[in-house]
Amino acid sequence: MTEKTEFAQRLRSAMIAAGYPDRPAVLEREFNSRYWGRSVTFQAVSRWLRGEAIPSQDKLQVLAEWLRIEPQVLRFGEQAGAAVREQRGRWEDPKFYQEREVIEAFLALPATQRKVVREVVMALAIAAKADSGKKPG
Repeated sequence: MTEKTEFAQRLRSAMIAAGYPDRPAVLEREFNSRYWGRSVTFQAVSRWLRGEAIPSQDKLQVLAEWLRIEPQVLRFGEQAGAAVREQRGRWEDPKFYQEREVIEAFLALPATQRKVVREVVMALAIAAKADSGKKPG
């Protein structure tokens, strides 16, 4: 099964789970009523449902919000969703609060200061790796 075919199956399932028939006319109407960009055609949404095309990221976001499904799950499947939730859970773990606080402060720095911090951290990482390779004397 191809990536496009698998996406089409997830899209159809999400439509049905949300209480909509998995028909192109319904998808076209519901999508275009929520999307602020250029309307999509009946042919385009038909291609999504037949597994011939995958919508762009901005369209995928609209579909996911409408169907109340995580965008990564709609696009890549439940396994991707679980991986994202695991990473998010790790990030939100209270024992990593200080590291998260430091990273957020780092990201708020001007680009030139971020470069200096990055170079210091990389130098420390290289030194730590070299030290771990030495045998106790």
